[in-house]
Amino acid sequence: MKIVPNILSVFRICLVPVFVVAYFTDERDIKYYALLVYVFAGLSDLLDGFIARKYNAQSKMGKVLDPLGDKLMTFTVIVCITITRPILLWAALVFFIKEVLMGIGGLVIHKKAQIEIPPSNLVGKASTVLFFFVCVTLLFFNNLSNVITSILISAAIGLTLIALAVYLKSYIKIMRSVSKTADENNFIEENNKND
Repeated sequence: MKIVPNILSVFRICLVPVFVVAYFTDERDIKYYALLVYVFAGLSDLLDGFIARKYNAQSKMGKVLDPLGDKLMTFTVIVCITITRPILLWAALVFFIKEVLMGIGGLVIHKKAQIEIPPSNLVGKASTVLFFFVCVTLLFFNNLSNVITSILISAAIGLTLIALAVYLKSYIKIMRSVSKTADENNFIEENNKND
């Protein structure tokens, strides 16, 4: 059971190109096959999280693969929808910039603080769930008006930005703690030298 969550995460990453093919080869208004792939990916995400917690099967690799699979699939879905509905171009750009900033922040924390990349916070998880339902809605109701589409995606992006703000607050707190610890260590070393 220890490796099952990682297998599911890799499987979800492999579903990304499958979604793209299903989306662009289905000429119907409702992208049934793409929708099925996306829902299946979402269910695999829930399953690997459940197994990891229930059987204490969490791993360093899993902490990278799981969010990577989520972000790749979500961004791919947004990009595919944006190609057919250019009105969502701004949403794809905001989502991409937010993920890049969070990725850089996580790597900096890992390098500077020598700690693991912080897991998603509650707002981040809520943002992922909302994005999922918005994308499912846009896939199923392909003929929604631009106004309704903009409202739905704006709500998802808004929660995403709130998640980024919460993450940024946590990042600043960790970095201040690291800086304070470094100053204290330098002070102790200076005193030891003087003694």
